[in-house]
Amino acid sequence: MRHPSALTIAGSDSGGGAGIQADLKTFSARGVFGTSAITAITAQNTRGVFAVETVSPVLVAAQIDAVLTDIPPRAIKIGMLASPEIIDAVATALDGYDGPVVLDPVMVAKSGDALLAQEAEAVLAERLLPRADVLTPNLPEAARLLGRAEARDAAEAEAQGRALLDLGARAVVMKGGHAEGPRCTDILVTRSGAVAMPQPRLATRNTHGTGCTFSSAIAAELAKGAEAEAAVRAAQAWLHDAIAAADGLGIGSGHGPVHHFHGIWP
Repeated sequence: MRHPSALTIAGSDSGGGAGIQADLKTFSARGVFGTSAITAITAQNTRGVFAVETVSPVLVAAQIDAVLTDIPPRAIKIGMLASPEIIDAVATALDGYDGPVVLDPVMVAKSGDALLAQEAEAVLAERLLPRADVLTPNLPEAARLLGRAEARDAAEAEAQGRALLDLGARAVVMKGGHAEGPRCTDILVTRSGAVAMPQPRLATRNTHGTGCTFSSAIAAELAKGAEAEAAVRAAQAWLHDAIAAADGLGIGSGHGPVHHFHGIWP
């Protein structure tokens, strides 16, 4: 019997806290073998993004094909895609894939630096949203995908989640990290209803890569056979502990990474 594997399609982070590096760390921490297709190379650290160079769409597609034909993943996570051409290449490369896909619509880094060209947003909605079994936008990303103002409360967040379902996603996790208040509430929205998943909000600046880590943890749980709600709950609980342990790492002088191996390292 094959050990479960998952594929991440995303950009790299030279600082190791987000992107491909965070995804592979998450897969390993969650007991899944990780494979990757790199869409862009970024020069970044905990203080910001200093340079971005995209990989050619042909090479992105070749990486995906190399993995699919030899190490078929039980789930795929899609993160930073950078350009319309790369989005098209990824969508085409996944035409024959029938496993679950988690789409994290990465648009802006924690530092505020843009990671998706504005002209690519419509292509993302058209080409990949209908392919997403689980879509994981934060509140600003959901608003940009819909061309609306950012949700101000749980009712508006749920309504925007339903609007994203109408664009083709099978399930949407409206992440609550950008909201305010003592609790951080993620809302899982599906055709059958909405489920609020609150956690105590943690006081830390070390949250670099939380979005990448959350979506890849969901993909890892799906790769192990979990249903969507169970996968989201398990990923959220694990990420909460990774954030709680983040200050103990002491990495960088800006927004440090979460502690992916909090349950493993002594």
